[in-house]
Amino acid sequence: MQRKILKVGLLFLVIAILNACSVSKEARGFKKTIDSNWILQTVTTDGVSGVIKLNVFNEANSECFIGSEWNFTASNSLGKYTLVDTKKECTTLTRFIRWSIYEPKGGEKMFQFKRLDDKKNSMDNGDGFRLKIVELNDNSLKLKSDIIFEGKAASIIYNFVQK
Repeated sequence: MQRKILKVGLLFLVIAILNACSVSKEARGFKKTIDSNWILQTVTTDGVSGVIKLNVFNEANSECFIGSEWNFTASNSLGKYTLVDTKKECTTLTRFIRWSIYEPKGGEKMFQFKRLDDKKNSMDNGDGFRLKIVELNDNSLKLKSDIIFEGKAASIIYNFVQK
């Protein structure tokens, strides 16, 4: 009898763990739509006046990301971006990333990623980046990062088009 109770209890524990780790149907849909090749068409700001230089993703000036090519593979949650513009004194580079959809309890779903080194180890002390998903469809992806600029709330907006 005790053995049967233990088995049932263990089954419920496994089910609870699987449910806690599962991704919602909506998040799976987001991943499926993002799973493709994209070009970062524009990087704009909201709440910032004038022209400013922004270093984004601990990598480069935001201007260097314009025209960058991004690849997202949902099956293994890996991807990469390649900075291709050398005209603006930008270094050409390819950076691997691990990405997913973050689902905060009671909040909006967010796109998140971590930069990886050439051996696919996490960079930035394991920290990553979370951006609000403003728009997502088969042809465009708009992500927004909230920042504080000169003591005021502002945003960086990344507009992608499918390649």
